[in-house]
Amino acid sequence: MNVVTKGAIKTMTAHYIDGAFVESHGREVMDIIRPTDGQVIARVTLADEEDTRRAIAAAKRAFATYGRSAKEERAKILRRLHEAVAARINELTDAMVEEYGGPVMFCRSMMEAAANVFLSAETALQELPLTRSWGKTTVTLEPVGVAGLITPWNANSFFLSAKLASAVAAGCTAVIKPSELSSLQTRAWLQCLVEAEIPKGLCNVVIGRGDVVGAEIVRNPDVAKISFTGSGAVGKSIMRDGAATIKRVTLELGGKSPNILLDDADLDKAIPTALAIAFMNSGQACVAGTRLLAPKSRLDAVKRTIKEAIRAFPVGDPTDPKTAVGPMVSQKQYERVQSYISKGIEEGAEVLVGGEGRPEGLEAGYFAKPTVFVNVKNDMTIAREEIFGPVLCVITYDNDEDAVRIANDTSYGLHAYVNGTDVRRARHVASQLLAGRVAINGLLDDQQAPFGGFKNSGVGREFGTYGIEAFLEPRAILEA
Repeated sequence: MNVVTKGAIKTMTAHYIDGAFVESHGREVMDIIRPTDGQVIARVTLADEEDTRRAIAAAKRAFATYGRSAKEERAKILRRLHEAVAARINELTDAMVEEYGGPVMFCRSMMEAAANVFLSAETALQELPLTRSWGKTTVTLEPVGVAGLITPWNANSFFLSAKLASAVAAGCTAVIKPSELSSLQTRAWLQCLVEAEIPKGLCNVVIGRGDVVGAEIVRNPDVAKISFTGSGAVGKSIMRDGAATIKRVTLELGGKSPNILLDDADLDKAIPTALAIAFMNSGQACVAGTRLLAPKSRLDAVKRTIKEAIRAFPVGDPTDPKTAVGPMVSQKQYERVQSYISKGIEEGAEVLVGGEGRPEGLEAGYFAKPTVFVNVKNDMTIAREEIFGPVLCVITYDNDEDAVRIANDTSYGLHAYVNGTDVRRARHVASQLLAGRVAINGLLDDQQAPFGGFKNSGVGREFGTYGIEAFLEPRAILEA
């Protein structure tokens, strides 16, 4: 990728189209700002509609061949992508820490997951029958065509890998629009594509704004499928604008995930886990459990245990392995989080820990205090809207039925958590929650399990066979 370093500032002027780095037709230049200190560390030239159309055309040409590929060819490409990403985990981690400000231990775990997701997709592909037949009828699962993959800024290289893995497994070619806030991370990830020696045009990457590059991908008739992770407002516009060309869509749009502490939960284990779930990725996580539902009978103990456990979640330098919470990605995101903390106080919630402003000694960056509110009602703004920062709301309930009611009383339904020592009881509660994933007693993941949401958390599922099927259409051939 064309990268020039002037002093400490890197400049990026090319996009990855048809297997090569191509100088940007778009001329808008954007600064990349390091969130730990607000300093400009890079400049990127953003793509325009012409760059995007070139990328789509390259993907369309490649699909003419790749769309007819066999399972084994796709599997070999997935294995090469795994090897290339695995070999660059350190570099990808460093880029995420510097540009995004994520705590180094979290970033490394996400980059390991980014490498593994290609192997997981290969496993799922081998398990997925692409042909079924009975009598004189044969059904084949066919790739839908060119896929537009639009990824967020909160775990850039992981989302690039995860979406590409499913598309490649299905036999689709791709045009990717990463977040422009993740340009340095994208640059590092693109080296993995080069080293994996994937077919020309299989994956094309254009960095640009959503209302320019994203809009062209969504409206272009040569793109058959959109997979998007991001805000609900943008997701709704994609569904609306994609309807003009009957786009297939997968949308993952965030959450306000409940974490139910049953009255038999071991608080010494459950509370540290709850804080880890709430503050993961500095709170900038769609699956963060930001509503902690606690039994009224144990509220005092819950508050006491939170005050003790919060010490293990220091905010600070993201390069320090001991740091649990880094800065917000941008000044805009910092101000958003502050506005919600102010709103919580205004609506009558009590600040148990944290609060408004920057932590002492961290005034130069976009750092917010890890904050826990108590005396929160489920109809308060801080309990209804996704804050995307290190803010946890503690809400009390009377009994299991009341906990389920409160948990489901949300416009979201992406993830949920249940904690209790009686596993049968926890399973019963989990089975009543309207969420795409429910984790019992921990922060758990399974790359073969479907990921996606109910209600406003989105449409469709990702990962495993479910994620690959989202890029396939069945075709039936019937004989006389």
